[in-house]
Amino acid sequence: MNAVARKIVPRPKALNCPNCGSAIELRAMGAAATVVCSYCSTTLDATNPQLVILQRWEAQITVQPLIPLGARGKLSGGIWEVIGFQQRGIDVEGTNYYWREYVLFNPYKGFRYLSEYDNHWSFVTPIPSLPIPGKNNYNRETATYDGAVYDHFQSAKACTWFVIGEFPWQVKVGEIVDTADYIAPPKMLSAETTGNEVNWSRGEYLEGKDIWAAFQLPGEAPAAIGVYSSQPAPVDTRPGRPWKLFFIYAALLIGMMIFFSARALQETVLDETYTFQPAATGERSFVTKVFQLRGDKTNLRVEVNANLDNQWAFFGMALINDETGQAYDFGRQVSNYHGVDAGESWSEDDHADAATLPGIPGGRYYLRIEPETETPAPLASMRMPAPIIYNVKLIRDVPFYFRYFLGIFLLLLPLPFLGRKGRGIEQSRWAESDYGVPPNTIVWQSSSSSGDNDE
Repeated sequence: MNAVARKIVPRPKALNCPNCGSAIELRAMGAAATVVCSYCSTTLDATNPQLVILQRWEAQITVQPLIPLGARGKLSGGIWEVIGFQQRGIDVEGTNYYWREYVLFNPYKGFRYLSEYDNHWSFVTPIPSLPIPGKNNYNRETATYDGAVYDHFQSAKACTWFVIGEFPWQVKVGEIVDTADYIAPPKMLSAETTGNEVNWSRGEYLEGKDIWAAFQLPGEAPAAIGVYSSQPAPVDTRPGRPWKLFFIYAALLIGMMIFFSARALQETVLDETYTFQPAATGERSFVTKVFQLRGDKTNLRVEVNANLDNQWAFFGMALINDETGQAYDFGRQVSNYHGVDAGESWSEDDHADAATLPGIPGGRYYLRIEPETETPAPLASMRMPAPIIYNVKLIRDVPFYFRYFLGIFLLLLPLPFLGRKGRGIEQSRWAESDYGVPPNTIVWQSSSSSGDNDE
């Protein structure tokens, strides 16, 4: 058995607050530096067995944590107990913005934190090494950690307004630290500077429903308000990403088209040329020779090509199964017209047409053809009109390209909307930053306005 498995988890120790006499439970004995009484908000030295008072704060409890102290939940592969809670805030042009932080403790893993602002949550972990500072192409600060580049979002002075429970540092109401946040949604790097000491942490965005499930809280998680700095967008808004996804899926469709086209039989089962005399009387319909359609149920392409001269022709057709008598009726019309109008030649040539019959089972078939055209006017010379010579070609199992091109077209349709939605999300996110616009945006400023902003 290893040393970790033998480690004894201490039971909470009950003591009394020296200021108000209320009972205080120390849950992180030996690990917490301060504890704040939940009844009178007095800050006590948890490292002293007598709980020496560090700060008196005679105030009523006006802020209630959404997760009660002592609650336990499973997050990031560990069981964590909520042992402390504080509300902090910053002042931006006379407006106070508050967020709340929960201290989590696990006797084997130490301390972690939950941060909540407008019902947006982050699981925060202290990091042991310093990020690498830098600048992006728009001369904004960045921080690189674990190979990921984080864009500077906001710097401010954060003040502690309210605390209860245990903390691993000497927490005090009214304490002010310099903060700097860098984001690469869904993660955020944060630096807190007090004097000469800088502490870095990395937070990862969580949905409220995940917090409620982890700590088994009653009811439903309150809905998040607005777009949070590290909140992942519903669609990926990285530059060119929608187009990248389009090309990936378009390539898949083209690959499928090539694959199934290569497998198609494309077998010519009938290729015959016939002659139709428009002036002839009697029965015009006839049947072709019997041909074999191989394979299972698939398509059959019928192509008609006729030599026409200022006339049209319609071919009524029926594909008939020689064994069952089942018929598939269809028709094709072709035409060709030409002439001279105001000295300019014109033509409308549509002497060829085709139809694809889907899902034709294999078997023996023949084609019944009935051609027709406009009745020719009597000729003074009594010459017979020129016959129409036409070709009928049947091809078994042909590639069907339309569905693939339709798929590519449908992939194109949402791209403008995704781009617009992505830009809207990023504009909302960065509107709360020190810059007001996303990091890949150029903002033109005059030298005088730049000086005013610096003030």
